[in-house]
Amino acid sequence: MTSAELIAQYGPRESMEYDVVVVGAGPGGLATAIRLKQLANEKGQELSVVVLEKGSEPGAHILSGAVMDPRALTELLPNWRELGAPLNQAVTADEVLFLNESGAHSTPQWLIPDCFHNHGNYVISLGAVTKWLGEQAEALGVEIFPGFTAAEIVYGEDGSVRGVATGNLGVGKDGQPHDGFQLGMELLGKYTVFAEGARGHLGKQLISKFQLDEGRDPQSYAIGIKELWEIPADKAKPGLVVHTAGWPMDADTYGGGFLYHLEGNKVTLGYVVGLDYKNPWLSPFEEMQRWKTHPSIRQHLEGGKRLSYGARAITAGGLLSLPKTVFPGGALVGCDAGYLNAARIKGSHAAIKTGMLAAEAAFQAVSEGRQHDELLAYPAAFEQSWLHAELNQSRNFKQWFKKGNTVGTLMTGIEQWLLPKLGIKSPPWTVHRPLPDHLYLKPAAECAKIDYPKPDGKLTFDRLSSVFVSNTNHEENQPAHLTLKNADVPVSINLAKFAGPESRYCPAGVYEFIKTDSGADKLQINAQNCVHCKTCDIKDPTQNIVWVTPEGGGGPNYAGM
Repeated sequence: MTSAELIAQYGPRESMEYDVVVVGAGPGGLATAIRLKQLANEKGQELSVVVLEKGSEPGAHILSGAVMDPRALTELLPNWRELGAPLNQAVTADEVLFLNESGAHSTPQWLIPDCFHNHGNYVISLGAVTKWLGEQAEALGVEIFPGFTAAEIVYGEDGSVRGVATGNLGVGKDGQPHDGFQLGMELLGKYTVFAEGARGHLGKQLISKFQLDEGRDPQSYAIGIKELWEIPADKAKPGLVVHTAGWPMDADTYGGGFLYHLEGNKVTLGYVVGLDYKNPWLSPFEEMQRWKTHPSIRQHLEGGKRLSYGARAITAGGLLSLPKTVFPGGALVGCDAGYLNAARIKGSHAAIKTGMLAAEAAFQAVSEGRQHDELLAYPAAFEQSWLHAELNQSRNFKQWFKKGNTVGTLMTGIEQWLLPKLGIKSPPWTVHRPLPDHLYLKPAAECAKIDYPKPDGKLTFDRLSSVFVSNTNHEENQPAHLTLKNADVPVSINLAKFAGPESRYCPAGVYEFIKTDSGADKLQINAQNCVHCKTCDIKDPTQNIVWVTPEGGGGPNYAGM
């Protein structure tokens, strides 16, 4: 049954009204909520704010490297140290390595561009920081509803956004309600701020409906595969930050690794692959496992134990792909819009800053008695901010790498190292990209097949054992949240032309081609494994896969990530 049919039979839906509704309890959404309450307290006004979070708690679905620039956090909560923010390990050293199959070349410190210098930054668990931000928001009176998905946008008669509706509970795999059925409810606001992270389910719909990306470059994404390890104490180098380029990627494929030493003998590491890659035989998960076998990476991990695993899409297009961020009744903040700085591999500071800017615009509007219009003060404030200047300097980063890693490396050096030394704050040229990521994939027959080594279970692992340590779980008796527009396309096009790339680009083993009893090929979707990375929604060459929200609380429960 469709949502409309369920409402007709069981409705109407109950509703709750707030001044501002925030979708997503990540850094951007929580910064929005915190700043709204701060402003209300400063002015002695009452302001109701609610935050919806699809994870079991704030931070449960958060995944990032992460080295955090505390600039925006300091603006939001200047006394974050006194408040106990879990920024415990300052960066102590940076290494930038160019790998070949057996060796590495280290970049001299004087040649490392400013975007890769991390003095003053912190190696963190972004999940822990997000959980702490949730506590700060609740202390200010923000209502947080964890385990509730924002499944649907609620529009007014004039077409403006009025709020969101949570997902229905107790719908079986067959789409029919069962004994535990509960109709979703509407959370309505004068303004709704969407902070869902990269490739947000509702943000994607808003960008399409309001044509927010008109005149912009197509958005570009990457997938990050991450692991958390505990290592022997004699190998620990708290605060060491390592970035790598080169092997195992070929010269035409964008990708690189990161390895950060946390406190407590922990190491967080991962591999990022641009989703504009061409070879359908490529598997980002397998590339990450292969990367760990390089002597420069293996030396940090030997004798250690893997604790956790996760994967997440990264919005990497930068300023040139940034859509219009406001529309009647709401705004996009953080990675839902695409504010991440790919050159710095950092997005949490941008999410916090944009959440603050959106909050300030929304508070002003509510104070003036406005509602459901466009918060134009938000993008105007962004254009005057330090974040805009930062993103403007890096605006060509991903576009240069479309011309190959040699050109990308050279031009990054010029734009991020040479020009600043010459006193030029941003490049005097602009490079555009013409195509979205899914259109770069070539037919399998035109590409070299990649044979990956089998995992050893000590340093390298398979997908299913990885999903296990991500603590991923979904209620089994629910409709699959990985939907197909056309059930024939995976076999007739994806398998026939591209050798079934969904079986490789998914880092969780969700997509599997099997033989039926008659010997025909069939795509099996193991939705239970999904870690909500959204890669399938981005990279599917026919854009036939659509990721929708599962029941609230489902998905990964990342620990220490």
